[in-house]
Amino acid sequence: MDMSVVADTNRTIEPKMHFTGKVIKTRLAGAVIDIGVGKPAVLHISQVVAPEGTQIKRIEDVLKEGQDIEVWVKKVARKDDEERIELTMMRPLDLEWREIKTGNTVKGKVVRLEKFGAFVEIGAERPGLVHISEMAHGYVKVPGDVVKEGDEIEAQVIEVNRRKKQIKLSMKALQPEPEEVVEEKPKPTAKQNPARFASSDANREKKPARKPRRRAEDDNAAIMNSINETNEPEPTAMELAMKAAMEKAKDRKKKQEIRKDKSNSKEQEDILSRTLENKLETK
Repeated sequence: MDMSVVADTNRTIEPKMHFTGKVIKTRLAGAVIDIGVGKPAVLHISQVVAPEGTQIKRIEDVLKEGQDIEVWVKKVARKDDEERIELTMMRPLDLEWREIKTGNTVKGKVVRLEKFGAFVEIGAERPGLVHISEMAHGYVKVPGDVVKEGDEIEAQVIEVNRRKKQIKLSMKALQPEPEEVVEEKPKPTAKQNPARFASSDANREKKPARKPRRRAEDDNAAIMNSINETNEPEPTAMELAMKAAMEKAKDRKKKQEIRKDKSNSKEQEDILSRTLENKLETK
């Protein structure tokens, strides 16, 4: 931003601000510059830009009192409500390393094309690189298919390596991802593939009939047994009476045998008891 030498004491001075100032005094270590903010600023000799091929030995070799020069604010030191403004004649970078962060969106100009990608000037110490794989979501044969030298592009910072002074950019990170379209293949008809359908029909004709299941055989056997049972003649009243009389006779005979066994057992006990008594008497 350009500022005239008209005093503006209410303006806040920040680094990188651009002024057109007037040299009001030269010293051994530099010069005092009036930038129109109501207080003088200091330009150190190390921040002076000399014409190409000129070697600076003294500040007077480059700057003269009353000369108008372009300067930028390099640093503002504040102490006890006082400001010390340090200037530079070197154009500052738009982006310092500390300002470049992953995820930032930057704008720049393509300055060089290579087989592996494009270098983009983004106002930093080094240009950023857009690798060919980061130019688009689809296949890119050569970088020239997407960008040309001099093109203004927008990209996203995806990696910063300050030690190696590398900045990696991506154009496709700012592009919407394409939707995947899945095409359904139509099923072949008998007219399109008669051989396939003919073989399928032949297989169905050759398929053997199913054997009856085991459960069906068991059900049939149960039905036949029930039929056979229902076909047997019912017993007459006389046959039932004779059967009952025979069962009673069997019960009576069984009870007699039980009583006889008990009687025999009692007789044996009596004989055993008398035998023991006789032996005791003889002693």
